[in-house]
Amino acid sequence: MNAWQKSFPMNQHRIFSGLVASACLAATLAAEPTAAAPHPVKNPTSRVMLAGDWVPADPHKIDFAKLPRVPVQHIVVSDVSAQKGVNQHNYLVHHAGRFWALWSDGPRVEDMGGQVVKYSSSADGVVWEAPKFLTDYPPRTAPGSPHYNTRNKEGMRYIARGLWVRDGQLLALVALDEAAEFFGASLELRAFRWNAAGSKWEDSGVVQKNAINNFAPQKLPTGEWAMTRRKHNYQDTGVEFLIGGVKRLDDWISVPVVRGAGGDVALKAEEPIWWALPDGNLTALFRDNAKSGFIFRAFSADNGRTWSPPVPTDFPDARSKLHGFRLRDGRYVLVSNSNPKRRDPLTLALSDDGLVFDRLFYLVGGRHVDYPHVIEHEGYLYIAHSGAKMSVEIERVRIADLAGLKNIRP
Repeated sequence: MNAWQKSFPMNQHRIFSGLVASACLAATLAAEPTAAAPHPVKNPTSRVMLAGDWVPADPHKIDFAKLPRVPVQHIVVSDVSAQKGVNQHNYLVHHAGRFWALWSDGPRVEDMGGQVVKYSSSADGVVWEAPKFLTDYPPRTAPGSPHYNTRNKEGMRYIARGLWVRDGQLLALVALDEAAEFFGASLELRAFRWNAAGSKWEDSGVVQKNAINNFAPQKLPTGEWAMTRRKHNYQDTGVEFLIGGVKRLDDWISVPVVRGAGGDVALKAEEPIWWALPDGNLTALFRDNAKSGFIFRAFSADNGRTWSPPVPTDFPDARSKLHGFRLRDGRYVLVSNSNPKRRDPLTLALSDDGLVFDRLFYLVGGRHVDYPHVIEHEGYLYIAHSGAKMSVEIERVRIADLAGLKNIRP
């Protein structure tokens, strides 16, 4: 939700409260420099997530502009800044010899009525085809409709939710709901299947009612698929974990991860991600809309059926979307807006165990950059992100180049 829809005096109070909370948490973390290392079972409450002799006692004081720079090849897939439109919610996948990109495309402000989902494809990940419609305009909200480019319960919107290769078939996940708030009561997650013979996307129906995911499903160690879930009233009900997707597209169980309003965690959880650790346990990371300025973390030791209460880590965050996963060489990568003051720059962090990151690099910045999604292909990382919420861009990174970067103690 756009918080600036609230009254300005209320925003002043919230900003002040957020700054106080962030400062208090930073002081607490600085007072615990010898906190024990995290473990999903033995020490799930550890706050340690960023370590190294280069990390200051207060991680918020990292000079993000002076981090080592990752060599990148910069690519623009789509740009609607001239039209003052929206390009946001970027996703990538490599399937059947081609790269695919997916994103939300709307008028004026993110997630207004009439927003559609578009896509593009590329043979090499560098040169991309012109953007095309994946969805049509949402019901009752095409250009010319009184609900287009508005935020009201009569208008509808599509939101891009990821690219998923399931049983050899390419699926695009898309949420549909009313455009009044976040989210509408009719919220549903739908799948569109790529018909290669016809070179078109076909609606495959509802994946889950009353659900919006964050990224496409990933395989659990059990062979089941899993993805995070927010319901239309998730601020009250909390964040959940969907497990299933093996027998049918719409076959899922949902388990709680973070309780909502009135819960026992000082966390306003948004846009969670998860990955499997080397020992098969799971970890989940959460953006915190309570403005703590840090990523929160939880663990599961039973393939996502139950989760430890999320705790604030010492990894700084700008209250923005993040993404990460395990590389083929066993290391973990995390791309996020780690500067707590603004969504600039995007940084790339590396970890050997998926628990503690000891390297942090500058990826792209000098402007508003956010909403990353990362894939690995043939020795390269392809990092999709948005520029000022008006462009879909990719940073192509040779993984071998990361070995030459080193954080220096200030």
